[in-house]
Amino acid sequence: MPRELNNIERKFLEQLIVRKLVLTGEHVLAAVSGGPDSMALLHLLCAVRPVLHCRVSVAHCNFQLRGQSSLLDEEHVRREAEKLGLTCHVQHFDTRKDADEWKRSIEETARIERYGYFHELIEQHGFDKIATGHHVSDNAETILFNLFRGTSIPGLRGIRAFHGHIIRPLLLMQKADILGYIVEKKIDYRTDASNLGIEPDRNFIRHKVIPLIEERFENKLLPSLQRISDQAAELEEFLELHFERLAQDDEGLVLTDHRLLVSSLLRLTVFERKELLKRALQDYGREPSSRILQQLVDLLETQPGRRIDLSAELEVAWKGKYLIFGRKGNREWVIGNG
Repeated sequence: MPRELNNIERKFLEQLIVRKLVLTGEHVLAAVSGGPDSMALLHLLCAVRPVLHCRVSVAHCNFQLRGQSSLLDEEHVRREAEKLGLTCHVQHFDTRKDADEWKRSIEETARIERYGYFHELIEQHGFDKIATGHHVSDNAETILFNLFRGTSIPGLRGIRAFHGHIIRPLLLMQKADILGYIVEKKIDYRTDASNLGIEPDRNFIRHKVIPLIEERFENKLLPSLQRISDQAAELEEFLELHFERLAQDDEGLVLTDHRLLVSSLLRLTVFERKELLKRALQDYGREPSSRILQQLVDLLETQPGRRIDLSAELEVAWKGKYLIFGRKGNREWVIGNG
């Protein structure tokens, strides 16, 4: 007989079932750093495991950023997995070296390494889901971070509860609930000192911006940002269906042969033009800024023959009836004037 679940465990189980995050019999890989959020996630998954008849394994990434502390994190996760009778997968990364080579920030590099490793484990072991410990405060930080960077409306969605194989079962759970569970269950965890400073932008938002707003508008910010996140998710779902239908209904709006029909674009609203152009650029692996999208919309108000440099390699040219996307210096993609 499985033991009776406490209040937090019942809420957690409800989220898994209602949102269909974990289905009966699935094998879940828990991403565990050793911090309080991921340790709570691990124990919650183990608590509901008998109810869902699912399997749980552990993955830990050692980014070797904090010397001995990183090794102690790894040892702690290994011990906890062994105590719970779980298989533990560990990968070491030279994140500083990779960040230099890739010309990316440490945070972004670690994210790429982490999710790349998780998907390798899926291919090797057939895991159904990867669970991470993001909670409601993490979502608030992400929304504010995106807002300060000048995100579009869909960017206000924040962190998704379910995206591909990735699930985030704690996303509607408050940090206080997580810490309360840790204390109640006497779960040991590690503290990452690098999360305590304010130098990275996310840390500044977490430790300075959010507490200041919460102090003035008590218990208003996080629920409000969560509502915005939910509404942005609903809007994104609507837009995906709208543009899918739009592309199917209007022959010239499908990005075929690297081109879009200008006359079709001009019949749309500015918002629709930007969204279609954004999707076209994403096909080339480029996440366009609001500045680039505005330049492309402005290009449609000029005349054929004009072009815009999008990067050192990519450009968009208005040639004849079409906007044509292609690599600089490669004239094979310029396919006539229509």
